Amino acid sequence: MLEILFEAFAELLIEVFGELLVAVGLHVLSAPFQDEANPWVAAAGYTVFGAVAGGLSLLVLPHHLAPPGWMRYANLVFTPLAAGGCMAAIGAWRARHGRRVVPIERFLFGFVFAAGMAAVRTVFAD
Repeated sequence: MLEILFEAFAELLIEVFGELLVAVGLHVLSAPFQDEANPWVAAAGYTVFGAVAGGLSLLVLPHHLAPPGWMRYANLVFTPLAAGGCMAAIGAWRARHGRRVVPIERFLFGFVFAAGMAAVRTVFAD
C-alpha cells in the first residue's frame, strides 16, 4: 500500500515539475514581447530566439563567413557587440523621433540575440 502511495506521489511530482518547466519556458519565450518583462527573463528569451535564427540561417547559408582560426571566435565577441550597438542606435533614433522603442532596440537585448545567433553559427556551420 505504501508503495502505491509513493508511486502516485512521485508521478504527481514529475507532472508538476514538467508543467513548471513548460510554464517557465513559455514565460522566457513571451518575455521579449512584453515591455515590462523581467530583463533577465527577456534576455534569456532573446538568446533563444537568436539561437533559433542562427539555426534557420544555416538553412540559407550553411558555411562560415569568417575564415578559419581565431577570427571565427572573435566573431563571437565583436559581432554581437556591434549588433547591440546598432540596435541601440536604432532605438535612440526611434525615441528621438517619438516612435515606440521595442525591447530588442536596446543594447543588451540586441547583443544577446546576436550572441545566440553567432554561437549557433560558430558551432554548426560547415
